Amino acid sequence: MLIITTLSTPLLYRFLGASAFGEYAFLLSVFAIYMIFVSSGITDGVRKFLAEDRAAANWSEHVVGFYFRLAVVLAVVGALLLVGAAQFGIVGLTFGDELTIYFYALAALVITAQFRDYARKTLMGFGLERYSEPLKVLDKVGFVVVAIPLVYVGYGVMGALAGHLFASILVAAVGLVLVHRRISLSCVFSRPTARFPRKQMLTFNSMSIVLVFLLMSLYHIDIVMLQRFAESSAVGNYRAALTLAEFLWFVPLALQTVYVHSTSELWSNNRYRKITDLASRTTRYTFLLTAVMAVGLAALADVAVPIYFGAEAEPAITPLLLLLPGALGFALARPILAVSQGNGTLRYPIAATGAAAAINVALNAVLIPRYGMHGAAVATSVGYGTMFAFHCWSARLVGFDPLADARFGRVILTTLLAAVPIVALTTALPGPWLALAVVPPVGFVIFLAFALLVGALDPTEPFEILAAFPDPIGSRADSIHSRLEARLSGDTTRNWLQILLFVGGLSLLVSGLALGLLDASF
Repeated sequence: MLIITTLSTPLLYRFLGASAFGEYAFLLSVFAIYMIFVSSGITDGVRKFLAEDRAAANWSEHVVGFYFRLAVVLAVVGALLLVGAAQFGIVGLTFGDELTIYFYALAALVITAQFRDYARKTLMGFGLERYSEPLKVLDKVGFVVVAIPLVYVGYGVMGALAGHLFASILVAAVGLVLVHRRISLSCVFSRPTARFPRKQMLTFNSMSIVLVFLLMSLYHIDIVMLQRFAESSAVGNYRAALTLAEFLWFVPLALQTVYVHSTSELWSNNRYRKITDLASRTTRYTFLLTAVMAVGLAALADVAVPIYFGAEAEPAITPLLLLLPGALGFALARPILAVSQGNGTLRYPIAATGAAAAINVALNAVLIPRYGMHGAAVATSVGYGTMFAFHCWSARLVGFDPLADARFGRVILTTLLAAVPIVALTTALPGPWLALAVVPPVGFVIFLAFALLVGALDPTEPFEILAAFPDPIGSRADSIHSRLEARLSGDTTRNWLQILLFVGGLSLLVSGLALGLLDASF
């Protein structure tokens, strides 16, 4: 998905232009907020309750049927409301007459997107990620195959929306067939017993809607408010900056996707120590990986943005730099939020997300009218960043500690030490294409060396992670991990390793400073 998005987004930006790309981004933001009330309670609910190990008769069939019926009702009502808003002039009065025609396309997309997401999340609830995750890729491919040609030949924003419509129909059809192979969809017509926990499910649905609404406001309220106070070209460039900043989230998003239903089983079995260990190690790994990506993206921003989006997107460089600190904080909050959702007690995650969302809205309202997209970037970055702090507080109230093995100070020190040679290397290289080719791999090695040096990462941990991969990678990594564990069991060996890593890390830092000074002298 990351590869497809990386290739397709600059094409859309170039073919649509900054102004039309801004309108397209605005429409998707409005649609995403609207779909919260149509689908979020259903998609979160079906994957949570299917993942729970309950002894009730025909539990899975009743959960699938209950949420399918609810999905039909909400999709039809949601689509009719959008058609009515467009037909009776509410859309034109609120957003402008030129956008009204697009809302008819969004109304059709409400229905198709509802069943696309229902099918995918049902498969996830059954633990069938081997089907649900390729469907996400199919959705992206279907969109690109239809949208890019239509936009290129001149259909503009409507062509892009047609791509979304085609892709969601395709994924919904394939996904429902896969669900039917696991459990017959005839269960839609069966009625569960009186003991079926409808009230609990509807309560979870309503709480999920509130949580997702607050969460999605962090993604989209800046786009909606910026459209109100700035030109569409500014919205397009700001959306371009957000697109690059959101690349930091691809690993946290993957973790968030699976942690809701996978930790539901741990919570139901009262495995609190396992949950804390999982959450804290995830926080540390997420911080390490996201931090090195943020440092690299910041160092390469001046050369990457014009190459990626074109010269028209150069105004997006400063908003991108302003967004990166907050995007890093939001990346850390995502897996923590998912573990809290798996518990099913949503009042603390809602309070944490609500506090961050309120800060985000308030700052956007103050800064956008005066500073435009730069104000939006600052406001959104602060809102994103506070998510991590608030959700650490929420996690402790829910019953786990995401910082138990996070080694926060060591990770921060790793980031600061590695940033110096990475930025110096970027400055010293003569051309933009050479910098794009050299800095990411070399920067990763530099960062990894400092992580091992300061103890943010144990020497055996990379191989422990790789051991979970399919063969031949998994078996070889497991063998290396076992040998390293045996050799590093003594304190003396560990001390000598730390000394060697310190010398190597100091050499990297001095080399980076020398490169920077050498470049400055020229």
